[in-house]
Amino acid sequence: MNPNTENQSIAEDDEISLLDLLQTIAENIKLLVLGPLVVGLAALGISFTIPPTYTANTRFLPPQQQASAAASMLQSLGALGGLAGAAAGIKSPADQYVAFLKSRAVQDPLIEQFNLVQRYESKLKEDARKALATNARISSGKDGLISIEVDDSDPAVAADLANAHVTQLGTLLNRLAVTEAQQRRVFFDKQLQATKANLAQADAALRATGLSTDVLKAQPQAAVTALAQLQAQISAQEVKVASMRGYLTESAPDFKQAMTELAALRAQMGKVEASATTSSASGVGQSNYISRYRDFKYHEALFELFAKQYEIARVDEAREGAVIQVLDAATPPERKSKPKKALIAIIATLATGFVLLLFVFVRQAFRNAGQNPESAAKWQSIRQGFGFKA
Repeated sequence: MNPNTENQSIAEDDEISLLDLLQTIAENIKLLVLGPLVVGLAALGISFTIPPTYTANTRFLPPQQQASAAASMLQSLGALGGLAGAAAGIKSPADQYVAFLKSRAVQDPLIEQFNLVQRYESKLKEDARKALATNARISSGKDGLISIEVDDSDPAVAADLANAHVTQLGTLLNRLAVTEAQQRRVFFDKQLQATKANLAQADAALRATGLSTDVLKAQPQAAVTALAQLQAQISAQEVKVASMRGYLTESAPDFKQAMTELAALRAQMGKVEASATTSSASGVGQSNYISRYRDFKYHEALFELFAKQYEIARVDEAREGAVIQVLDAATPPERKSKPKKALIAIIATLATGFVLLLFVFVRQAFRNAGQNPESAAKWQSIRQGFGFKA
């Protein structure tokens, strides 16, 4: 067969197929035009029966973590500050506050305050939480602001619910240690209470020894006080080394320096202990007194260190504060956000037109198949395969 003749035949087949498609559209033009218009008008009419939804929006700046004024003071304490500082350090504060807003600690008070179980027609409180999570959209932007959008059929309720999210977040932050200063304050508060109890026990043990002329002549205060201070410094350095293991390797320069300082303190401690042991060898009662006096001075020095850092953390917390700065408070919206009637009508019209166009082409294909003996035989075989009678 001549290639030119074959190409001409293919072109004629394509032309005939295109003409068939246009003919099919022309024969069903009324259905393809009037059908979508009717459905679009019906969808527009139905959209008027849908209750309107209003969206209220509030934006606020979450508490910002500032550089602590205790940064320089922590150098003197070393590891106690290093441990508290390592416990702090939030990578993404905005995301953390978004998680707080989506937590049950915030949602449950809102459900109770606005009676959302009944308002959302929920059977269980868990269902009300899911409905609230759907109606309240919380997000953080690159500008550091957190946005809360709340949908409701009542514009006043939408605004109140959006603002209540911020209020409940503030209440939650008052109970949690979120900022660096708050975490240091909680850490040193626990250590201070434990050291206070140990100091009371050491004081009671010291008083139980009684005082004698021989003991007073020994005058152990100088040696024992130095020994107690060294013990407190060693304890602080050991805590520092333990905390540094969590975020530094043993080959890090800072870690090596901390270990060197700890070794030097322990060496100095050994010399002072040897001197104290020699001085206290004059009697059992005197040695017992000196040992308890040394424990008392150790806990006293440690208590003073913790008390100092605790007060610094409190000052930093008061200065920093978990202050939520509201940029745009939610107000009752004047215009509804849903339903968008025009958009509903357009989507319904286009979807109906596409479905009807597909229906017309499929119906015409079946008709053409019935007129072609070969296609009719294939169609008959398909019908028999699915169990349909001829």
